[in-house]
Amino acid sequence: MAQALDIDRWNLECEFNNTDHRTDLNGTDRLIVRRGQPFSISLYLRSGSYQPGVSSLDFVAETGPQPSEQYGTRASFGLSASIDTSCWSAAVTSPPGDMVALSICSAPDAPIGRYTLTLGHSARIEFILLFNPWCPGDAVYMDNKENLAEYVLAQDGIIFRGAYKHPIPTPWNFGQFESGILDVCLRILDMNPKYLKNPGKDCSGRRNPIYVSRVLSAMVNCNDDKGVLLGKWTGDYEGGVSPMLWRGSVEILRNWDTQACQPVRYGQCWVFAAVACSVSRALGIPCRLVTNYLSAHDTNSNLVIERYVNENGELIQSKEMIWNYHCWVENWMTRPDLKPDFNGWQAYDPTPQEKSEGVYCCGPTPVRAIKEGELTFKYDAPFVFAEVNADVITFMKKKDGSTSKVSSNALVGQKISTKSVGSDAREDITHLYKYPEGSAEEREAFKKADHQNKLLQQQQNQGLHLNIKVTSDMRKGCDFDVFAVVTNNTQSEKKCRLLFGSCALSYNGFMGGNCGFKDLLNVELSPGGERKVPLRLNYSKYGGQITEDNLIRLAALLLDYTTGDTTLAVRNVVLDNPEIKVRILGEPKENRKLAAEITLQNPLPERLENCCFSIEGANLTGGGIITERLGPVGPGEDAKVKIYFTPTHSGLRKLVVDFDSNKLCHVKGYRNVIIGK
Repeated sequence: MAQALDIDRWNLECEFNNTDHRTDLNGTDRLIVRRGQPFSISLYLRSGSYQPGVSSLDFVAETGPQPSEQYGTRASFGLSASIDTSCWSAAVTSPPGDMVALSICSAPDAPIGRYTLTLGHSARIEFILLFNPWCPGDAVYMDNKENLAEYVLAQDGIIFRGAYKHPIPTPWNFGQFESGILDVCLRILDMNPKYLKNPGKDCSGRRNPIYVSRVLSAMVNCNDDKGVLLGKWTGDYEGGVSPMLWRGSVEILRNWDTQACQPVRYGQCWVFAAVACSVSRALGIPCRLVTNYLSAHDTNSNLVIERYVNENGELIQSKEMIWNYHCWVENWMTRPDLKPDFNGWQAYDPTPQEKSEGVYCCGPTPVRAIKEGELTFKYDAPFVFAEVNADVITFMKKKDGSTSKVSSNALVGQKISTKSVGSDAREDITHLYKYPEGSAEEREAFKKADHQNKLLQQQQNQGLHLNIKVTSDMRKGCDFDVFAVVTNNTQSEKKCRLLFGSCALSYNGFMGGNCGFKDLLNVELSPGGERKVPLRLNYSKYGGQITEDNLIRLAALLLDYTTGDTTLAVRNVVLDNPEIKVRILGEPKENRKLAAEITLQNPLPERLENCCFSIEGANLTGGGIITERLGPVGPGEDAKVKIYFTPTHSGLRKLVVDFDSNKLCHVKGYRNVIIGK
């Protein structure tokens, strides 16, 4: 007859297990393991000893407030001769004696979350179970060591902003292993409306990364629930923090947690995406942040963006916009609900734009489905397809109310970018979302998407060609020229009118004040001739207009007097902020005090007031932010500080710096630091 073990005490071997399961950066004071991978615990018996074939021990693993076998949130199992990694199992790995070494393994498809494991009648242990991208049986399995280091373990990264002709890398501290962040991520799952309505069913859904990604897409914004961030795209950020000010996700997640799940103010697309990336990585789902330049926002699902300009070529604001860039995330997983071709990266977007199944969320949808024009696949494929592929038709609205079509070479979905694996370089992943413009495959994808090919709609004006050229040296604080270039590709003389204007722009397409304007009534061009028309942009004019995005929209409108044809050229330019220089003083070593000297030169022809450097970095600044205020900085002078910090872990770390003043807001910089043991 089997004899139950009489357990006195136990050791969860947290340091060994957490290191083995790659969760030790969360700390080693409690047990955090990944599913489908064995972990060890030591039992010390009060009486008797373990005898193979005689001793017995029953186990019950439970998660959620209503655990049940039916929902997969409760598992009962006993001791077996060896571990079976395909299901919940346990085996003894020590020789007979009063100390019993147990190996326990969870099922590779068990729901993630907080667990209680009951051993026999007396022992109850608690642990956290996460997705396991190192386990071939897990739906998030990723078979590449370098990719896993980047997409699961890396606590910092680069977000690409700026403009498609001038992508600007912005450093970000994801900080998914910082103290307390995993608990906040689990709380996000517990605050979602599906959990509050039916906790048993929701916890059961947590076995599935598709379900978890969809929940995160809804919960990172607060539009329908007690989500993390409130979005705001206008310049007044009273009662909160400008989205430009965030340097990482840690402060945002902690604020949400400590403020009783009140939404943190404020976010914009890259902030929503970065927080979603932090939470996905914390839970064990490989994740990367993606930027789509010239991203279309299609509100009526017809895959066409209709734009209107007035007779000066100025854009008339409408709901359908082309964002200068838009950020979302991709999670890596299999899609057993779809054909095998659609495994891999799945796009999901936590920025609240349009409702999906009645809730502000988007995705996950396979990136491959977007490329192939498969718009019937879950979730929200038509919206993401339009973001990277929509056609753009421009109309001129005249004073008498009539409209006429304007020829323009508007592009959508350019330079889709993410940080390269193992370096800060930009990786262009446009080819994963769309076939090359004009290729037979692109035409096929369009037909499949039940949409006329964009090439048929681009009836290019062959006669007069108009484009906008800029210089490489467009720094904030300087005066510079931009050029409208008109080329006459016909055999006859041309007389035209050229309107060339500029205005401040925010990254999501909203326009501000005028930065410079020119109206030439009589532009004459000989056959084959070219005319280059400069427009001077003076800091004294644009400096008070531009937002923290540093963007200016240039628009040139050309009217051919002989044919009556109108051509529009639009280009967004981004002004370079000054470089922040970071110099490390001394040799960086783990747990040893280190100094850094941080310098920024004032490029503006005026004094900077209320200057402040803010510095943070995962495992560098103790999970907090170092703030250094300094006095006024005159034109051409250096703002300089020296800071001290103590790295707590070895390896490559990113020191993220933000400079803020009355005239120069949120200049971002970073320095990679290699910390030795």
